[in-house]
Amino acid sequence: MKKQATVGLWMYQNGGGDVIEQRLKSDLSALGIETISGLNLAHACSKMGQTTCHGTIMEHLDLFFSYNAGEQTPYQVHLYEALGRAIPTINTYDAFKITEDKFFTSTILARNGIPTSDFRLIHRDDVPGLKKTVQDWNGQVVYKPVEGWGGAGIFKIEDERSVDVLVPFIQRLDLPHLYLERFVNYDKTDFRVDIVNGEFIGCYGRQAPDDDWKTNVTSGGRVILKEPNDRIIELSLAAAKAVGADIAGVDIIYDLDSNDYLVLEVNGIPAFATPDQEAMGIDFNDRKINAIVRLIDQRIQEQTNNTFGVS
Repeated sequence: MKKQATVGLWMYQNGGGDVIEQRLKSDLSALGIETISGLNLAHACSKMGQTTCHGTIMEHLDLFFSYNAGEQTPYQVHLYEALGRAIPTINTYDAFKITEDKFFTSTILARNGIPTSDFRLIHRDDVPGLKKTVQDWNGQVVYKPVEGWGGAGIFKIEDERSVDVLVPFIQRLDLPHLYLERFVNYDKTDFRVDIVNGEFIGCYGRQAPDDDWKTNVTSGGRVILKEPNDRIIELSLAAAKAVGADIAGVDIIYDLDSNDYLVLEVNGIPAFATPDQEAMGIDFNDRKINAIVRLIDQRIQEQTNNTFGVS
């Protein structure tokens, strides 16, 4: 008798995430796939190559679906990497690591010919290099932490005085390096495009407040309706593929100087539309759930075929 496949879930619960989780569990159950939810690796322990979380041996799962950007810790990420070497995970650890690091993401985009903002990574002590970047880019420099989300810790560097203010800040934080992007002249709106398994799912926009340039909602931006054109969808699909992400939220802006779209970031855990956003008309949640369920089923089938040598 064929063993029933079992998938572990760790899903964010706020903003309607609990409802999304129930839909995923129900739809997977309809395919004969059992689910175990609440597998927060913060509560896990690994002994002799076996990781246990709330009584579940994680290596015995057929797949682990981790979807919670706001509660991750280095401990969980470390276990996630080890677990990804034993069972399929979505996203893979490699894709997760790339999308969590802005420098890695930008580097891969550039190497694949995908338009993105000019960027540099310099050593934390390279103050002359920082000042040269400010000069080269005519005071249009944006400092970003390579990790993090929501616009936290991002600010512009416009002159040498800004550099003098930044350096003591860097020294206090003991940062190993500085990730810098050229500020893009844009209309203060962006596109967030959701991709699942190489399929365009949906899109919405964000708009920066009148007194700021950051579109992140946690930085004061607001969600708006925005329709993508073929170029935006093409870039989003290419960006997700380049970083190897099964699930991706691709952030794109329009560069008013180059008259082209730029991919700024690729997010590996893009949120579903909240109930308020759905009421606005952002209605891709059903398509996204269906695509993720198909993706999970596909990955389990691939793993089964690999195990039994089926081609």
